[in-house]
Amino acid sequence: MTKIDSINERILQILQRDGRISNAELADRVGLSASACLRRVQELERSGVIAGYRAVLNPARLGQGFMAYVAVGLSQHTKSAQQAFERAMGIAPEVRECHNVTGGVEYLLRVEVADLESYKAFHTDRLGAVPEVATITTYVVMASPKDDRA
Repeated sequence: MTKIDSINERILQILQRDGRISNAELADRVGLSASACLRRVQELERSGVIAGYRAVLNPARLGQGFMAYVAVGLSQHTKSAQQAFERAMGIAPEVRECHNVTGGVEYLLRVEVADLESYKAFHTDRLGAVPEVATITTYVVMASPKDDRA
């Protein structure tokens, strides 16, 4: 397991904000030589601490300006019901995240679509058509003053 000291913490913080930063700039910002910084980043990648790099897309610019979190309760509390639900959500392009959670429901989804009409279609035609679904509670996102998913 890779040791996460203060320098590695700083490297991770910077990379989370800017995964495209050059190694030279990263090294400068954490106070290391370029070669020492590169070795640390490579070790963080090799050990799986850094799982990958990705582009962060702007949903509104892609015509997906409506976002909601959806709490879903299942009608049966079996492994097969969970697997069937997870398969259905895995192929639903509207579902950007699907989390199995504890509490009063089994799943929390992050759904992104164009508008309320598109969400209604997803809610009725896709989510509501999954036989394992017993309850659906929708929380419409009105603003996101902090979003560190990027």
